[in-house]
Parts: sequence; C-alpha cells; structure tokens
Amino acid sequence: MSEQTLEKILKLAADRTEAAEVYYLSSQDTPIEFENNRLKSLQTKAIQGVALRVISQGRLGFASSTDLTRLDDLVDAAVQTSGSGDPAEFEFASGVQLRSPESTYTPPTTQELVEVGSSLIDRVHEYNPDILVDVGFHVRTGQVKIATSQDVYGERSSKIVSGTLSGNLVRGEDFLQAYSYDVARDGIPDWERLLQDLLQKYRWAEQTATITSGSFPVLFTPRAAAGTIFRLFDTVLSGQVVVQKASPLADKVGETLFDDRLTLFEDPTIGPSACALDDEGTPTSRKVLIDRGTVKGFYWDRRWAARAGCESTGNGFRGGLSRPSPDLVNLCVSPGQTSTADLIASIDEGLIVDQVLGAGQSNQLAGEFSVNLDLGYKVEKGQIVGRVKNTMVAGSIFEAFKHLADLGDKPEWIGGGAYLPSIMFSQLGVAARQ
Repeated sequence: MSEQTLEKILKLAADRTEAAEVYYLSSQDTPIEFENNRLKSLQTKAIQGVALRVISQGRLGFASSTDLTRLDDLVDAAVQTSGSGDPAEFEFASGVQLRSPESTYTPPTTQELVEVGSSLIDRVHEYNPDILVDVGFHVRTGQVKIATSQDVYGERSSKIVSGTLSGNLVRGEDFLQAYSYDVARDGIPDWERLLQDLLQKYRWAEQTATITSGSFPVLFTPRAAAGTIFRLFDTVLSGQVVVQKASPLADKVGETLFDDRLTLFEDPTIGPSACALDDEGTPTSRKVLIDRGTVKGFYWDRRWAARAGCESTGNGFRGGLSRPSPDLVNLCVSPGQTSTADLIASIDEGLIVDQVLGAGQSNQLAGEFSVNLDLGYKVEKGQIVGRVKNTMVAGSIFEAFKHLADLGDKPEWIGGGAYLPSIMFSQLGVAARQ
C-alpha cells in the first residue's frame, strides 16, 4: 500500500470526523516443519490489511479490512461504530515523520532450511538415535505503515528467521521432551548453539534424581525466568493494569521493593523486535522501569496514558489488525557478575528450572507464580546429578527477591521479546511428589 493510499483514506475520513488514524500491515510467514524426524509441511501464510480509528462527535470508532479496494466502506464502518464507541479521552499522534530504512537482507531459501533441518536431525541421532526430533523454522517478513490526520507518517519493516529444535525420548512410561529456540533479525539463528543447547539438556537428564519438598536454592535459566518471574513484571508494569487498580505496584513509584541488584528496562533500539515507533505512530524510547530495586514507572499506550493523566511511552502495539494496547518491545534485565556455572557450583542442594509447563497456576496480578517443571535438574554439592520429575516451584516476586542470590553475567535473547540472564534465589518453595 502506497503513502498516497493512506492519505486517500485520511481524506475520505476528514469530512466526517474530527481526527483519523490509519494503520497498514503486510506480513508473510513461511513455516518449515519436521515432525518425528520427517519433513511435514511447507506453507506460506500472508496477511495484508488496514485498520482505521476515527474520532467522530467526540467518540472513538474503529474498523479494519483486508479488502483494500473498498476504502469508502472502511470509513463508513469506522464512523458508524463511533456512534456507540467510547468517548475519545486521548488524541492521535501528531507531528511525527519516521521512515526506517528497509532491510536489504535476503533470508535463506526453503531448500537451504530443509537441508539445515535434516542435518540437525542427523546430529541429534548421532547422540541418541531413539530421540524423535522435531524442527521448526519460520521466515517472517513484515511491513507497517501508519498515518494520522495530525501530520504523522511512519513506516518500518523487518525480516526475521527463527528456529526451534526439540526432541522426545520415550523410555517405557517416561517421556523426556527438551527444546531449544533461537531468533535472528536480518540474519540466521546460531544453528550450532541450538544443537548444543538441546544435547546439553539430554546429557544432564540422563540420570534421574529426587528432591524432598521444602525450601531450597533455585536457579532459573533465562528461558524459564522469562516464562515465570519476568512475565509477572511484564503484567504488573502495564499502564492498563495500573489504571484498572489491579497492579500491586500501582501506588509504589519511588519505593524500593526489590533487591538493589534488580534493574529492569526496555531498549527498543536493540534485538530482533527493535523499532523506532509503535503502532500508534508514537516514537519509542529506552525506559528504566525498575532501577536498582526501585519502581520508576510504567509503560503506556495513548488511551491508558490519557486515563492516568500522563503521556504515552511509545508502547501501543497491536496483534494483527486489532486496536492497540500497552505492550513492551522487549524486557531487559541488567546482568550480574557471576557466571551461571559458578552459580550452579555454589549450590549445596537445590534445583535448576529449565522448562516449565504452560504458564502455571499463577496469580499474576499479585506477583505470584506456581509452576510445574517440564524439565528441571537436581544439584548436589555444586554438580548436576540428574533430572527431577513431579516437582513444582512456587513463590511471589516480592518474597523471592528478598532471597536473591545473584543474576548470571550473560543475558540471552528469549523469543526476541526478552533479554535476560539466569537468576538464582537462595531459597524458594519446592513441592515434590515421590
């Protein structure tokens, strides 16, 4: 869709509305999947469409369409929905012109990725031919354009390649499933790291071990930390959750609630999801949300910021052609000084949490987590002695950080949306079923 077409939609809306914002999305995803050692599917999925928000007679209207030939109908629908829409409490972005340079990167071909997948399966089978291996690749290209009647025009694009390598080893009644994942923008993931991560998990799980219920040192790998501990921060630092009075941090700005080694921030200039403006045309910026244990602020889109009487932080993002809501580009945590290997070596008896089942029975809004281990290991006298089963870890971010042992010294990208080190607590509740 050209810049002129966006201008045309704004012109069509101009006579019937006080303000308009048009958002165009074009994306293509080519998944390549191997299941149980065999190539299963290759099928490209594409979406293209436009979403329009208007303010008409002081109320918000919204419509979206994947038919770009019927622009009049799109404007009609948006204006009609404004009749029963919410009062417009905020203004659309104004006075921003941002065009990110388009990537010249050429992603690998389907055939190249099929060959990588076959090679990864062969190398897993060199370790153990009984492992049923799944490999998944995604080559995603996307383009976003946004314009408002208040002199905004922005565009950005991305080319992202991701890879997942997982294995399932069945031994009688025992199922051992392990996986590794990597993502790269304008490049390819580190296939060798993907393989070595998976093989390491299987080596550590060759023996089984038991742990009693009680309170123990627990180390979370970066991936496990993203899915349990830091997912909670993502929730309770959202401006929407704050305005809804559901965040335990709502009135705690300026208070030191966590260990002073915890600094949590967003940096939209780095990583696979990096972007210069959000899906409302607001420029993004680096922001520190928790600084050395002290709550500094929250992240906002335009709507929820207006409700709180503050400014958008450039965190209005959409799923597809939906309305925007507060979301982070990435969640980053400042690393510590200690290597993960040294953290493990310091444990006399404890656990490593590597993979968790689902999101657990967490009460996210209270900062609580309770997760069953999908893959975890017992540590004795600084050595990993085997895999634990039927084990659960529970706590709250407020209690856990009173017992922070340390953060690892090397952050990792998790799914493109988090950049985290490993994290270890000196004591956390462990429940084990023998």
